[in-house]
Amino acid sequence: MTAKKVVVFDYGFGNVRSAERALARVGADVEITRDYDRAMNADGLLVPGVGAFSACMAGLKEARGDWIVGRRLAGGRPVMGICVGMQILFARGIEHGTETEGLDEWPGTVGPLKAPVVPHMGWNTVEAPEGSELFAGLDADARFYFVHSYAVTDWTLESANPALRAPEVTWATHGERFVAAVENGALWATQFHPEKSGDAGARLLTNWLATL
Repeated sequence: MTAKKVVVFDYGFGNVRSAERALARVGADVEITRDYDRAMNADGLLVPGVGAFSACMAGLKEARGDWIVGRRLAGGRPVMGICVGMQILFARGIEHGTETEGLDEWPGTVGPLKAPVVPHMGWNTVEAPEGSELFAGLDADARFYFVHSYAVTDWTLESANPALRAPEVTWATHGERFVAAVENGALWATQFHPEKSGDAGARLLTNWLATL
């Protein structure tokens, strides 16, 4: 079977080499690039992200990544966001009192995580919805690696169109409950780093590849 072609979008704000290695390990044909045509034509597009919400958004727009994500999703082409690459899919982010517009694929605000210890750094379990494709084959006690100080903590989203399924939301808890992953048609995302999450992360990436 031909390996699925995945582009790790290189806009200067993600650990692209770790993502490349993790995807290659589970059988993907991976390329790191910011080339518009290659990103548009790949079977899957992975958008990583580290650092500040505002800086990631600026870098993504400079590389036309906002346009690429929007065009791919309009055509039902799979996109996956990781860490800040997930956060920027929401409507806005607030850091140090400054509000930055996100891609607005989902309504919601990324804000400071209220916890005794921040950043939330290390391994944690998640609460995945029943029937999740992303977490298929993973035990309820599977652990994933998180590094973040901001999160979406107050989010209820139902599809406005009864013919469409509402997004499936996975939660985790550190101080307070926050969104750990979302599955929404062609758009999937995780707050944690699957590429740093060992066998559990590898299984999750394998599940994503199976949908491409």
